[in-house]
Amino acid sequence: MPTVKHLFDAMPPDRRRRLAELAHEVSLPRATRLFEEGRRADRFWIIRTGRVTLDQRVPGRRAAVVETLGRDEVLGWSWLFPPYLWHFGAETVGPVEAHEFDATLVRALCEDDPILGRAVYRYVAETVAERLHGTRTRLLDLYGPQGSGAGP
Repeated sequence: MPTVKHLFDAMPPDRRRRLAELAHEVSLPRATRLFEEGRRADRFWIIRTGRVTLDQRVPGRRAAVVETLGRDEVLGWSWLFPPYLWHFGAETVGPVEAHEFDATLVRALCEDDPILGRAVYRYVAETVAERLHGTRTRLLDLYGPQGSGAGP
């Protein structure tokens, strides 16, 4: 998880309000496909309750789950970087409550308000870096000759 636990905590209160005004609450049932790898990334979510798996296509096999996200985590970052296409697929594990954001509106707000924009970009970059680090550690545990060395 990034240094700042929640996206809203990454910005001053007045900016928080501006971003929160763009959110709308969604309730998603179990097994809802939120997006597919390679398709247009036009929104993102902050998970309030429940869990969502991220998966990646594997030719000739079922999609492989690469990560599970939960409370207060941002679901989706592909919306922020051209060409705005999802890098993974996502599906709810059980019922999920979340704040949903329209990517076009948030990108416009980030352009219009550099302080808010810097906070959003920094938070997302820290999130991506933390998740990449976690993936590398898992890969070392699976495929490294001695594991990652993170044992007791």
